[in-house]
Amino acid sequence: MLDIFLRLKTLVKVSHVHIDSSVFRLHWSISSVILLTFSVIITTRQYVGNPIDCIHTKDVPDDVFDLYCWIHSTYTIPRALSLHVGHEVAHPGVITSNVGEEDERRYVTYYQWVGFTLFFQAILFYIPRWLWKNWEAGKINALMMDLDIGVVSEVEKKQKKKLLLDYLYDNLKNHNWWAYRYFFCEVMAFANIIGQMFLMDKFFEGAFLTFGLEVIAFAERDQEDRLDPMIYVFPRMTKCTFHKFGVSGEVEKHDALCILPLNIVNEKIYIFLWFWFLILGFLSALVVIYRLIIVLSPRMRAYLLYIRFRLIKREVINVIVKKSKMGDWFLFYMLGQNVDNIIFKEVMHELARKLGHQGKDYNNDA
Repeated sequence: MLDIFLRLKTLVKVSHVHIDSSVFRLHWSISSVILLTFSVIITTRQYVGNPIDCIHTKDVPDDVFDLYCWIHSTYTIPRALSLHVGHEVAHPGVITSNVGEEDERRYVTYYQWVGFTLFFQAILFYIPRWLWKNWEAGKINALMMDLDIGVVSEVEKKQKKKLLLDYLYDNLKNHNWWAYRYFFCEVMAFANIIGQMFLMDKFFEGAFLTFGLEVIAFAERDQEDRLDPMIYVFPRMTKCTFHKFGVSGEVEKHDALCILPLNIVNEKIYIFLWFWFLILGFLSALVVIYRLIIVLSPRMRAYLLYIRFRLIKREVINVIVKKSKMGDWFLFYMLGQNVDNIIFKEVMHELARKLGHQGKDYNNDA
């Protein structure tokens, strides 16, 4: 399993040039790899074995019965989930079929689609990154000019610093649209995770949104009174009905007990995803609020530069924030995360002077 994870990790390799936030990277890098890994595990028999095995009459070949029940789904009886196993029922949700009972059946149909759904979800998680990577178009990497390496010759450093400074000064107040597109991608990532939770709730017939809460509550109940929500959503034993013509030409009905070993894996996957999506959704909501504050508050933008880049004097930051727009601030912040700290400090001080700041030569301070 670790080998699968490491191979898939190369598909979404994180670059040394950071063009997004750490929470945003959790969406397209970590989440996509997790979902792709789960998709491969579910669709690979090496890890889960046969997805279904049915116990039935020998009048029907084993492989035919198993394939039929896999394609046409199996079912449980919800009222039998609370009955005493070993006395009233053979397994949770499995009871003797009666005439007119069809309306009570809960059909288990999702297991054929789990692998495809997880793969589709991984693609959805990567879409915001794909959009931003195309819109960003390598701007940060081009402006860095290898200035993330602090040990360079003075001549080369001076020339590259001048090119970066000239770009920042000449294009001041022209980066709002560029920054807003990134903020849109973050909002899109947040909307994606909320939408995916509702998608999975629909996929599991309304049982996913409260799935994690029910699992927690299940652990706290008395053993005699509790109904395992994982067995309700992911039954391990189900029933299947197969019809065929007998030797006399009449329709014969064959019932079977079906073991779903795949659901042992499914339940672990989706309880993990429930908690992962909850945490990631909470962090993403905080990021959206954080971006809204940044857009509305120049004072907050200055404060964030204070605490992130302590080598730059406060009066220099105040001048830059006052004479630039929000998009410029975002570009400065991204550059500061990628460029060498000393070089970035020198560029910011020079930019403040060009913007009219009459301060001492901070670049020569000890």
